[in-house]
Amino acid sequence: MASLIINIGLLINIRESNQLLRGGQLSYLPCIQDAYLVIENGRISGYGEMKDLSTCNYQLPTVFDANGAYILPCWCDSHTHLVFAASREEEFVDKIKGLSYADIAAKGGGILNSANKLNAISEDELFTLTFKRLNEVIQLGTGAIEIKSGYGLSVEGELKMLRVIERLKQKSSIKIKATFLGAHAYPLQYKNNHEAYIKLVIDEMLPNIAKENLADYIDVFCETGFFSTDEMKRICEAGIQYGLKPKLHVNQLNSIGGIKAAIELNALSADHLETMNDDEISNLANSNTIATLLPTAAYFLRMNYPPARKLIDANCAVALASDFNPGSSPSGNMNTVVSMSCIQMRMLPGEAINAATINGAYAMEVQDEVGSITIGKKANLIFIKPIPSLDYLPYAFGSNLIDKVMIDGEFVAVTS
Repeated sequence: MASLIINIGLLINIRESNQLLRGGQLSYLPCIQDAYLVIENGRISGYGEMKDLSTCNYQLPTVFDANGAYILPCWCDSHTHLVFAASREEEFVDKIKGLSYADIAAKGGGILNSANKLNAISEDELFTLTFKRLNEVIQLGTGAIEIKSGYGLSVEGELKMLRVIERLKQKSSIKIKATFLGAHAYPLQYKNNHEAYIKLVIDEMLPNIAKENLADYIDVFCETGFFSTDEMKRICEAGIQYGLKPKLHVNQLNSIGGIKAAIELNALSADHLETMNDDEISNLANSNTIATLLPTAAYFLRMNYPPARKLIDANCAVALASDFNPGSSPSGNMNTVVSMSCIQMRMLPGEAINAATINGAYAMEVQDEVGSITIGKKANLIFIKPIPSLDYLPYAFGSNLIDKVMIDGEFVAVTS
């Protein structure tokens, strides 16, 4: 199948080759005004200015007139917990009443609440719920996604989650990466015996996951009251033996050495980072680890936002993701993530778009497939309704500006 899209008002994030963007590079967003785009077999095969189209001699069966719409690559959401059994709005009310994240966790809520609900339903039920959510975020412009386990907290529960993610990979046409997060919290029965649970993760969960080839990455929630830096390193080192690269939860509530440990582990990304000091920012800037920021989680928990400006100014590689989960970020809307990053973290529109596309792709190693308008990449595209300028996209945070979404060169339904 081949098609030609004409009269594109602005074709956004045009790149001839891939590059992980750092510091000042993030603000550069190459675009073409009054453009055309050629798609063949679901992939981008050409683009340029409309004035040059007559000399290109494209003979394509399908021509689509964009009528001035802006087109950008789909969002690459590199941190989600999309597989869960039920929402947790009762904890939302607890938070309004003044309970903290730690207070809710201490009384059996939070992650343990989700684990109880997940272990009570079947794999088929869980798949049906998650596939619906996946289609919803695709309609919102997400064209690649990372999904974590971590609400099983048992061999059976974690395998169930990862099998659901594997089924999603098989059924959905978007790029999906799976992360094993068995070290998300300590189940109640292991509250006073951390060593026994760590051994369960290392000696039973990991071998079974490897046997079925169910994960691409390994994650640990490194935080006070959860997993220490030494525990995180031990679990990740075991995962590395099975070919799983670390992508880590660090510095969300406290700075306990997670950044240093993540860098030592050569983690692909260090995620959250709401609590950072200058030394940690400098260390991250001088590493290969991507700083993945999750502003909607900070918003929902009423926390300080990650120091995006300091990270960018220090020459860090910054990505943006939704942290879609039932407890602290019950939204997979990357359009909101981009807007909130500009409004609350003072990222420039170009910086936020790059962080949510090409750098997000790098944060799950799919940069050769998605993340920019590049010949050979998948035609996963967002068509934006007529707007005055690109800056209007994050500015109008309450408006649904998506007109159409294309995955592999085919339009998907968008619900308004």
